[in-house]
Amino acid sequence: MLQQKLTYDPAARFELEAIDVDYRTDGNESWPATIYQPQGEGPFPALVRIHGGSWNSGDRLDGSILDTTLAEAGMVVASVDFRLAPDHPYPAMVQDANYAVRWMKAHASEFNADPRCLGGAGDSSGAHTMMLNALRPRDPRYSALPLDVEADVDGSVAYVLAMWGVLDPWERYHYAQRSGIDYLVERTKAYFLTEEAVQEGSPTLILERGEQVEMPPVIIVQGDKDDNIPPQIPTAFEKAYTARGGRVELNWFPGMPHRFGKLEGPESDDARRRMVEFAARQIAAFAD
Repeated sequence: MLQQKLTYDPAARFELEAIDVDYRTDGNESWPATIYQPQGEGPFPALVRIHGGSWNSGDRLDGSILDTTLAEAGMVVASVDFRLAPDHPYPAMVQDANYAVRWMKAHASEFNADPRCLGGAGDSSGAHTMMLNALRPRDPRYSALPLDVEADVDGSVAYVLAMWGVLDPWERYHYAQRSGIDYLVERTKAYFLTEEAVQEGSPTLILERGEQVEMPPVIIVQGDKDDNIPPQIPTAFEKAYTARGGRVELNWFPGMPHRFGKLEGPESDDARRRMVEFAARQIAAFAD
């Protein structure tokens, strides 16, 4: 049977239903996902978003404006909670992101979603996490958690939306030290534990080391007044990614601080619009 052509229209506007489900359980612990489901015929393309919080804090509802903007144009968005440092150091977050992608692919039909061309998104440390998973979706460390059902799926994503991302935690660690941003230094240590792990888990350094990776298209949304992410981080990632043959669109927003895309305002609206349009182009290319 032929599958229906997958479409995503940035001009569309769907009513949404938000559904909370436990996507992963381990003993007495469980981790919820909020599924933003467009109300229409579908099936709709899908995306998994990983929230920020310096690997140590935050939850899936922080930044829900990002999820609803993407979903209203006709996309099933899964925003997930996951294990956090200091109780759960690297690579716990990446394992959970990888699991969430596999889980969404396996359960897509339950939410009127199409598992083909599933995208990944993340903001701040969440962008670091999703980018690591995108580069190494089949790394046995990252894919170590057994899925809750039998399904022939993997943790790969078709494209990445990276918002004010920690795309080089090693450079950000040294920037935080130089700038006296002590909480970022301590949170980096709490997650990675060792400096060797910070370097091993840096997307930019992975590319520069020439490791074998997967390279889906990436859009980076970055304010140039971000005191959390210095400009050399997205610039170096763009250079490393394109040098390896990857496609990346680096979008600068003058005067915008960290997390600006979660706020109200014309620049934030523009940033979210660009991400919707980027996703639409990737889905259209897949459908062709």
